[in-house]
Amino acid sequence: MSRNHGRDLIHRWEGNPAITIDDLGFACADISTAGAVKFQNEYLLLLTIQSLEGTYSIYPARSSDGRHFQIGNEPVLAPTSTDNKVQYEQMGLLDARVTPLEKEYYVTYDVWGHHGFRLGLARTKNFKTFKRQGYISEPDTKGGCLFPGKIKGRYARLERPWEGGSIWISYSDDLRHWGGSEIVMSPRGGYWDCTRIGTATPPVRLPIGWLIIYYGVKGTSAGPLFRLGAAILNLRNPSKLVGRTDEPILSPREIYERVGDLPNLVYSCGLIVEKGGEVKLYYGASNSCIAMGFTTVDALVKACMNGGDRP
Repeated sequence: MSRNHGRDLIHRWEGNPAITIDDLGFACADISTAGAVKFQNEYLLLLTIQSLEGTYSIYPARSSDGRHFQIGNEPVLAPTSTDNKVQYEQMGLLDARVTPLEKEYYVTYDVWGHHGFRLGLARTKNFKTFKRQGYISEPDTKGGCLFPGKIKGRYARLERPWEGGSIWISYSDDLRHWGGSEIVMSPRGGYWDCTRIGTATPPVRLPIGWLIIYYGVKGTSAGPLFRLGAAILNLRNPSKLVGRTDEPILSPREIYERVGDLPNLVYSCGLIVEKGGEVKLYYGASNSCIAMGFTTVDALVKACMNGGDRP
């Protein structure tokens, strides 16, 4: 494990940032997030990259060691330009999150167009070809990610509706029609996550509950400050909070996290849990690069439980 930079629970990789615009084989405007999965002993990221024209697409990046990546020159998911869906996608597809489910991999992502944000869903078996499943939310919903198994016989997902700044859970019988929505977590007045919160990484099943990383925003005179926290949700009823970190687990401190297209931002869409409990967290920094950090499952659980169960 690398040395700790600062006082965060997440230990930054000393080679950060892991991916910058200079690592790409084509020109772009920025790099903002990375969904993550370990597939056939290879580390795979799904990067959100903004083109020079301003539209977002999702590109693959592959690595044998989880640190040094080769980035593909063509997107695996891109906005359509050929049918009536153009009005819903003209700004692009972004913020991919990967969930293994029923012998396939499902990718949720934000769809951004003239009418606001919606959630999209695609599935793949090889991360080379993706079959888009359509839009799976009402307008102005972001930050969707699937649970890696059914809960009481139904599919489940976390999401952040635009209004309210809270994380919700919804259920489905077919992965297309969703309902039964309940609130899971809300911003906490006075805390580091007092303005709004949202889902970061897909849930990871642990004996104690579902572990999630989430982002929290606090408004400041210099603009929004984005930080990361962790929470544990009840296994049988994920709308019930088991524990939540009182302090952020990662805050913008390094120059690449504080200076960029969106300053003072760390934002994650993916983590990988290794055998033995090490966690590799991939996160966007200032919407300008991708960085990575390390911690352990035990450290995250301890931080959540020390924070208590305040909603």
